Amino acid sequence: MIAEEPREDARPLPFFVYGTLRPGEVNHDLFLRGRTLAEEPGHLTGAVLYDGPGYPYAVEESGETVRGELVTARPEAYGELLAALDRLEEYVPGDPRNLYERAARDVVRAAGGTVRAWVYLAAPGIAARLRGTGTRITGGDWISRR
Repeated sequence: MIAEEPREDARPLPFFVYGTLRPGEVNHDLFLRGRTLAEEPGHLTGAVLYDGPGYPYAVEESGETVRGELVTARPEAYGELLAALDRLEEYVPGDPRNLYERAARDVVRAAGGTVRAWVYLAAPGIAARLRGTGTRITGGDWISRR
């Protein structure tokens, strides 16, 4: 399993979003408005992006990059936001039916440096199917695909 569960004593991680949660996209205002301290451009190395049914999937693969936003939640909203994003992504820890797995990965900030962040990656079965028959998004930027 690729997911890493948060520990009770762990510092809250920011989120790396690359699809419908990005600014200007359908889920940004629904889930993030008023819950964030900062949103900044960033990219996830070692992953590719595939087109899904109205949303993308990131799949780990060396040599490629996914573009998106690094979102830092307000401390008082972190637990609620984490739960809301897990529901949105239909992620349940350990459930083999997950479409996504939440994993902690290093994300590169556009301003420089890296930060550990939660990323929703395609679950193993979905990732295998996408590698075989999926439509890869050139350049790793879901917004620029239009």
